[in-house]
Amino acid sequence: MIATAQAAFRPLLRLGLIAQILIGIVAGVVLALLAPEGALRVALLGQLFISALQAVAPILVFVLVMAAIAAHRQGRPTQIRAVLGLYVAGTLIAALIAVAASFLLPTELALTAPQADGNPPGDILSVLRDLLLNAVSNPISALMDANFIAILVWAVGLGLALRQASDTTRQGLSDLSAAVTRLVTLVIRLAPLGIFGLVAGTLAEAGIDALLNYAQLLAIIVGCMVIVALITNPLLVYFMTRQNPYPLVWACLRGSAITAFFTRSSAANIPVNLELCRKLELDADTYSISIPLGATINMCGAAITITVITLATTHTLGIPVDFPTALLLCIVSALAACGVSGVAGGSLMLIPMAASLFGIPTEVAMQAVAIGFVISVVQDATETALNSSTDVLFTAAACRAGKASPTP
Repeated sequence: MIATAQAAFRPLLRLGLIAQILIGIVAGVVLALLAPEGALRVALLGQLFISALQAVAPILVFVLVMAAIAAHRQGRPTQIRAVLGLYVAGTLIAALIAVAASFLLPTELALTAPQADGNPPGDILSVLRDLLLNAVSNPISALMDANFIAILVWAVGLGLALRQASDTTRQGLSDLSAAVTRLVTLVIRLAPLGIFGLVAGTLAEAGIDALLNYAQLLAIIVGCMVIVALITNPLLVYFMTRQNPYPLVWACLRGSAITAFFTRSSAANIPVNLELCRKLELDADTYSISIPLGATINMCGAAITITVITLATTHTLGIPVDFPTALLLCIVSALAACGVSGVAGGSLMLIPMAASLFGIPTEVAMQAVAIGFVISVVQDATETALNSSTDVLFTAAACRAGKASPTP
């Protein structure tokens, strides 16, 4: 009997995660339309998936950020500083665009949470006060309570302190980071089942309008990424090189974005980017460092995802957000995006940290994360394509600007 079941499901298991998620979405919609009572029963799968995400997210943020900072080496070439400047500027601008789009097109999500009861922060000063108080929390209680602000502060602090540690210690941190990544990957492999339960339960309770909300959310995220890829990134390249940026933009989109879209992994796209840099005749000493580094910290697409979904959650809960607070969210999103490399759906896992700025409980934020996984079929692929192609684009801009500048 078991062998027969394994044989029946073997073709499904051989499919990639994207195809399985698509099947889960379609199956959830069909079940909700044909058998609403059965859809409510399988909603438990979605609840279990959200709980698993909630359990692994704090340790993921803590370990990945700490290990990445501890592994950083001093003595980078001069052009690396220019590349890093473009990485930071591009990520922050992407978050600002996401804020503007979220204000222009507010989106409501299907969350099982009450409207805000008047306790949300009223202005930027109260947000900063709460932020500082959360940042100095006990690290153990921060991990237990999913206080992501404190987790990030302790991870950065320990990472900086451990940069002076022995190579053996830093290698141990790297191994721990890899182990946590594998654990998160295992949880995410269960996404098709979780999304099946989530879609079925949501549609059975909220109706087909919930899918329209998902479509609007996806359109805003992808639209912001297109604006970054075709407008703001070229502007940054122009200011850097004082040349028409679009031939370089098209070359990077053709040579990097297409493969990254289908692999959905910045790390897996590193060899493609290195080969593209060689074809563009860039400085090998620069791109051999900037491309792997960009796969780790250049996450403009992730900043867009974190910002849009967080602001959609605040809008759904009736939490008012003024522009200075939204600007703080941009900075937090840009910094948080640097810690999600190498993890499929990693940007979604950092939404609770951004949502904590507005006093949103972790269990509610994780519902928004699960909604993010529903649209991740397109969102994550587009995000990776933008992130990876931008690595090459900014590296090429810095190299060409360096050649044009006179040597002191």
